[in-house]
Amino acid sequence: MKQTFYSNGKLLITSEYLVLDGAKALALPTKFGQDLIVEPGNDHEIQWTSYDDDGSFWFEDTFTFDTIKNKTAFENQPVKTMLIAILHEASVLNPDFLKQTEGYIITTRLTFPKFWGLGTSSTLINNIAQWLQIDPYTLLSNTFGGSGYDIACAQNNTPIVYQRVEGKPIVSPVTFLPECASNIYFVYLNQKQNSKSAIAAYRSKSHALENLIPVFDELTDLILQNNDYDTLSTVLKQHEKQMSEVLDLPEIQKNLFPDFNGVIKSLGAWGGDFVMVLSKENPSLYFRGKGYDTIVPYTEMIL
Repeated sequence: MKQTFYSNGKLLITSEYLVLDGAKALALPTKFGQDLIVEPGNDHEIQWTSYDDDGSFWFEDTFTFDTIKNKTAFENQPVKTMLIAILHEASVLNPDFLKQTEGYIITTRLTFPKFWGLGTSSTLINNIAQWLQIDPYTLLSNTFGGSGYDIACAQNNTPIVYQRVEGKPIVSPVTFLPECASNIYFVYLNQKQNSKSAIAAYRSKSHALENLIPVFDELTDLILQNNDYDTLSTVLKQHEKQMSEVLDLPEIQKNLFPDFNGVIKSLGAWGGDFVMVLSKENPSLYFRGKGYDTIVPYTEMIL
């Protein structure tokens, strides 16, 4: 019997990195996501094919149940090795999934280019968890790690405030309808950022988190309470300045776009993936002139 599962992509608007340590974060599920299609197979193996948004396949392989049970690693095959590791951890959480069938044919389909960083991994984790009826936060923790906000986005169709309290995810759906939505754009910086390495860099720094977390909690609340153009501009600038000091990294606008007439805020892992742009005029001409061709309006990106 054919089964189909779907999960939303994600954008983290506030409290990047600090969400790991309990700060409140505003996160937005995207209109883009990933499907997982499961069909019966044979020979006690999984035939796996992954398609990008343009229909091209970017991963294709077959592996036996035994490689999953043994968590076999394959040299110079990082995608296959990670996929087997995910399925191994899933089998620990639900041992029956390798016992109930002769095999599986699994297909994944992205509705966004995989290099965009909207959650290729988190949507996969959540889809596998839906399929096998296991806890996606545990599966994430046992594989990629991270705060789990991306799993919350995968499961929700409205903006959320996400917070970890005593290590447990607290997800609160919220109303976030910016008055200036027509002035918000998301621009891809032409490079995929590695979340694991970014988190490691954050962890390597010493911060007074008990003082920082309330600051970012307040900034998140301010964005939810007041999101007209002028107020949102001010809060985004404050957030970017504070995070720049936390990470000891230059603000993206000062570093790459000092002549831009508007506000640019980093999202998620600094230095890669998307930035959030607030501009009174369509900024497409400006960014294309700088070599950045992926400019997505708010209403085309966010659910």
